[in-house]
Amino acid sequence: EFLREKGLATAEKKAGRIAAEGLVATTIKDGDKVAAIVEVNAETDFVAKNEVFRTFVKEGVEQAADTDAADIDAFKAEKWALDTSMTVDEKLAAMIAKIGENMNIRRFEKIVSEDGIVVSYIHAAKIGVLVEAKTESNDERVKEALKNVAMQVAALNPKYVSTDDVPEEYKEHEKEILIAQAKNDPKNANKPENIIEKMIT
Repeated sequence: EFLREKGLATAEKKAGRIAAEGLVATTIKDGDKVAAIVEVNAETDFVAKNEVFRTFVKEGVEQAADTDAADIDAFKAEKWALDTSMTVDEKLAAMIAKIGENMNIRRFEKIVSEDGIVVSYIHAAKIGVLVEAKTESNDERVKEALKNVAMQVAALNPKYVSTDDVPEEYKEHEKEILIAQAKNDPKNANKPENIIEKMIT
């Protein structure tokens, strides 16, 4: 009865079902210094458009902006800010019972910028980006430039911000692939190996 009252029995029944749809939400506060992003999955795109689900995701991202949790498990274990009689995970279970689909808070990130600002961008409710930049300005033109960077990130999904961040083994691995591609290209058939390597480098 307790499980049924809390909606946990319903959540257990639906736990095996794949939740591959959903929403990404972001929030920025404290003068663009604190930002959070949350991904919540559901089974169908139909639910992702549901106002009750959207409200839950929005409330979840606001909680993520205030959390001190280091990972998703700690986040789910903390008290739900809008009703401290339950945890985030229990609130999720109640939402599963209410909406009737398996759902999952897949991941979250929080950024606190000490010496800059954070901007956010969401593409088609599915791809979310936070960009933190070191700057003394809070000018709208600076924010617009950073939003353009965030759009670029959403479009290209870069792995690194700077060439200095790229591990040597990753570079070597990519180099091997590119050298193999170049050697297999008929245009390079007569080129010596050291020339091909220089081209790739």
